[in-house]
Amino acid sequence: MENDTKSYMRPTRLNRLPETLRLELKQARLKRGWSQLELGRRAGLPQVHISAIETGKTVPRFDTLLDLVRVLDRDLVLVPRELVPAVQALIRDYRRTAGEGTDEDHARPLYAEDDTDESGSAPE
Repeated sequence: MENDTKSYMRPTRLNRLPETLRLELKQARLKRGWSQLELGRRAGLPQVHISAIETGKTVPRFDTLLDLVRVLDRDLVLVPRELVPAVQALIRDYRRTAGEGTDEDHARPLYAEDDTDESGSAPE
């Protein structure tokens, strides 16, 4: 079978999930009142693995991420890039009416590359 990957597309391997996505997972867990152990039990993962994902020490496989997201009553959705601002606006409006945060808290897309290290400063 011939590889039909476009030559201009190079595979990207994340060394950690973007901070915004990790925080979203953690906040969804905490909103339910679940410990890492409880989330792990429901997703079939050890607590230490949940901790490593939330802290960015481990990048989960796609199927593991999908399991976590679904256990937390969320979903991963492919959205055409030109619609991302509209989807983000819907999410911000929903959270604002639900009392879940401010626009500033959720202004970046969940999948955005994180240009800062864990301390919040830009890499040199």
